Amino acid sequence: MVTSPPSQRVADAARALGLEIEVREFPEGTRTAEDAAAAIGVDVGQIVKSLVFFVDGRPVLCLVSGLNRLDTQRLAIVAGASAGLPAGRQVRRARADEVERATGFAIGGVPPFGHTQRLPVYCDRDLMTYDLVWAAAGTPRAVFAVEPQRLVQACRATVADLKEE
Repeated sequence: MVTSPPSQRVADAARALGLEIEVREFPEGTRTAEDAAAAIGVDVGQIVKSLVFFVDGRPVLCLVSGLNRLDTQRLAIVAGASAGLPAGRQVRRARADEVERATGFAIGGVPPFGHTQRLPVYCDRDLMTYDLVWAAAGTPRAVFAVEPQRLVQACRATVADLKEE
């Protein structure tokens, strides 16, 4: 049962995308991948980190396995960043205020969809190795489970190797 307005917004967005999700809330919190995995009782790799980056000055959303760090050079290539610019000018991580402005959600609760604006979405290939993954549902205490293939379809995400080696 959804109790918060942000989580209701995520559930409504999921329904509009053809997904039926069950939002689960954990009082102990699911702010980090480790916190979420411990609360749910799953592998950290099954946690979807929804991270906002800027590529050539435009926000993009990256869905990254909880075990991985995103490689900004790989993101630059996949997202078609301008060649010839220093890496720091091509791709940079969004600040907290920029994340909220781009998605409508605060860090720790950013879902993969239901944002205030449509963002290009890039999905870490490692998430595709799981039968089920867990993503934030609008607050640092709420999550939902989804099959990674369905998540990619709903977000119209590009699946790519994004992890730092």
